[in-house]
Amino acid sequence: MTAPSMPGPAGVPSTPARSGRAGVPLGPTVTIATFPDYGLAQRVVDYLSDNEFPVERTAIIGTDLRLVERVLGRLTIARAALAGAASGAWFGLLIGLLIALFADTSWGWVILTAVVIGAAWGAVFGAIAHALTGGRRDFASTSRLEAAQYAVAVHADYADQARQLLTKLNWQASQAAEPVEPASGE
Repeated sequence: MTAPSMPGPAGVPSTPARSGRAGVPLGPTVTIATFPDYGLAQRVVDYLSDNEFPVERTAIIGTDLRLVERVLGRLTIARAALAGAASGAWFGLLIGLLIALFADTSWGWVILTAVVIGAAWGAVFGAIAHALTGGRRDFASTSRLEAAQYAVAVHADYADQARQLLTKLNWQASQAAEPVEPASGE
């Protein structure tokens, strides 16, 4: 049995990709529950963890994956130049701060000059890069990966224990959801 992964920077738990354990198989698994959204699956794993279940033997598996790209708007040369100017200004700020550390002159002017120069070059490069696409992608968008459902799977050796805890969670949730009726005084 391998040791659990160590926390990452500032105590943030490391993800499987960062911990180097991504290739370690979970072993034979049993699906104990499926959910329509990730939050519910995460809540179950959190509940298992709170009840001292060995969650390192647990996986949340998204199935029926699809890529959803949301179009934000039309991308013109002016918008591409504006986005380039914003990126260039941030880069100019970084360079200006580095130069200001070693400059004998007023650091405010050094930083301001670097931001303006960065924004100008960013705008030029943004406009040129958009023009070189030849109109093949004249829109801005964001994309994300979505799953139709999420399965909580545990190692087969721990499936019964996980099911018992899950039954307890469902019982607690149903008790909290039922309205309490006052006793009748007949």
